[in-house]
Amino acid sequence: MAVNIGSESDDWRAQQLSNFAESQFEIDGVWFNSVEGFIQSIKFPEDHRNRIFGSILCGVEAKILGRHAERKFVWWHGRKIVFGSVEHHELIARAIIAKFKQNPHCMVALIATSGEEITHDLGRPEDPNTSLPAELFCKILTKIRGAGISDDI
Repeated sequence: MAVNIGSESDDWRAQQLSNFAESQFEIDGVWFNSVEGFIQSIKFPEDHRNRIFGSILCGVEAKILGRHAERKFVWWHGRKIVFGSVEHHELIARAIIAKFKQNPHCMVALIATSGEEITHDLGRPEDPNTSLPAELFCKILTKIRGAGISDDI
């Protein structure tokens, strides 16, 4: 069996695991209401007004915010990082890890998928310029599930 992660899924676990889910977390002293808000907000320079919107938005609203970004770089704590680079993906992974460490109900949902493959297929071709390819997203979730809540993630 497989669990297909998506905010519109009928599976409560898939909903909680989605980056669209409202799940407040802090990373490097900055708070976000969702992983999607984090992913989209870092597409804008730190002094850009969309950074604030990204920190409070969830779901589709956060995704729409990112459509106005250039997708050449992301910015984090004074650093300009190449969009789609390993460093960019590692930063997103850190945000996802923070979500699960700081939201026990999300970790419960992830653990409840034990023994099942984690997938992320939205029924349409993946945007080649996506911030987080589905394959990488699933690998991150699988790694977190295997490690549980620990510093080894």
